[in-house]
Amino acid sequence: MTTAGSQQPRSPQQRPFTVGVTGGIGSGKTAVTDFFANRGICIVDADIASRVVVEPGKPALAAIEQRYGPEILINGSLDRRKLRTIIFDDVSERKWLEGLLHPLIRDQIILELTHAESSYAVLVSPLMLETSQHELVDRVLVVDVPERIQLSRTMARDRMTEEQTRQILNSQMDRKQRVGRADDIVDNSGSISQLHRSLNKLHQFYLGLA
Repeated sequence: MTTAGSQQPRSPQQRPFTVGVTGGIGSGKTAVTDFFANRGICIVDADIASRVVVEPGKPALAAIEQRYGPEILINGSLDRRKLRTIIFDDVSERKWLEGLLHPLIRDQIILELTHAESSYAVLVSPLMLETSQHELVDRVLVVDVPERIQLSRTMARDRMTEEQTRQILNSQMDRKQRVGRADDIVDNSGSISQLHRSLNKLHQFYLGLA
């Protein structure tokens, strides 16, 4: 680890001190956010927000169906695997989708942060530094592991081929560049107890800042 009662919702200007957790695919962001959640810290997950904005009945889902046809749905819900295949095979389609969803996801994240009641909040997002989401946080915590660990973890977890996994890796920010933009870095290539020791120091640090 390195360091460079119900309430009324806050306004966007009144969001809590927010730590942004990010890292490449397979880096172990969930293990990090689980640690903070177990200490009562509110976790806002950009991946969950991205699912909320395309729920059945939402305008974004209707726009996606209009572009790709009814076969992009399964029982009325988005077929995310099929959509992922489309956007990774076609850069222009990925840009179209990002233009549609990123503003909606940002609005959903802001809404959830305004409801956070913990001492500080955590926003976790794989694309925090690739999008404007980094503007919503006060510090960026990067979860870092070597690429070989990213590949092995992701292939085992998501039952993906190495080619598919490398496609995702290549679409994300370069590891060196990501680390260079971090305020804090936690190495998640060791044991869970090592990870927790590093995170506990960061937790105390963030409580002090908040």
